[in-house]
Amino acid sequence: MHKTGFFTHPACRQHDMGHGHPECPQRLDAIADRLLSSGVLDVLDQRTAPAAPITDLELAHGRMHIASLRGLTDSLRDDIAAGGPTHTPIDPDTTMNIHTWDAALSAAGAALAATDAVIAGELENAFCSVRPPGHHACHDKAMGFCFFNNVAIAARYALERHGLQRVAIIDFDVHHGNGTEDIVSGDARILMLSFFQHPFYPYSEALSTANNMVNVPVPAYSKGDFVRALVQEQWMARLDAFAPEMIFISAGFDAHREDDLGQMGLVESDYAWLTTQIKSAAQKHAKGRIVSCLEGGYHLDALARSVEAHLRVLADV
Repeated sequence: MHKTGFFTHPACRQHDMGHGHPECPQRLDAIADRLLSSGVLDVLDQRTAPAAPITDLELAHGRMHIASLRGLTDSLRDDIAAGGPTHTPIDPDTTMNIHTWDAALSAAGAALAATDAVIAGELENAFCSVRPPGHHACHDKAMGFCFFNNVAIAARYALERHGLQRVAIIDFDVHHGNGTEDIVSGDARILMLSFFQHPFYPYSEALSTANNMVNVPVPAYSKGDFVRALVQEQWMARLDAFAPEMIFISAGFDAHREDDLGQMGLVESDYAWLTTQIKSAAQKHAKGRIVSCLEGGYHLDALARSVEAHLRVLADV
């Protein structure tokens, strides 16, 4: 049995926010090419993601938010038929095209299918190579390149549909996962651990002080040794005490030193180290169960190398 799953869907490449946008379809191509050329793809259990059911999106999002995105898609289809614009703006950084709805359903669906397979014991862990990303998507709002919060949906799904009692979300994207915090803050069944560059987008004015949130803001230009020390000092004891039955990762790789969208100094070996810490905790408490979902990472080569490092640890290769 291949113990590490790799979930994606062709629809995730069809979502496009315009020429030159950093959150581009080529991100998934870069990852796939790197995993293929390195041989890592050969040891992964490759699976095509299904579309997420609306009822499961509602575990983390309001019905009006979901309906509005579907409605914008319908309006955009009408506009295109009439010779109008091909994109609809959501915020200054985020736009929809005619394929965004299907891509977002596939991205969330990958996280759900991975959760099913890991809990069923078919896989020990899984990585979802999907876009759009999710961790800025709030309960009632799309923003920051994100439409549905893939990890928050999957975490609630593990609790509500599979009956788990405690799950952890770990977010190592360079940006604060404000959407995930909006959805899970105060939910005692979910422990959220994150570090992020601060002050920085999304300029969260007041970080949650709820008992289930461990927010670790770090200054720009922080390097791996500094981040590793913070993780050991501020994450690991909380994670051990919580003893999650499953761990979800918001795997953003934009804290890499080559990524211009952030100003941090991590490298591939730091992502491998982080993954090793998370995997050790999962093996100790959660039968090894991990579902990791792609978030940021915009320097294509650095992204691809970092995902390879992450997956080598998850898959023991």
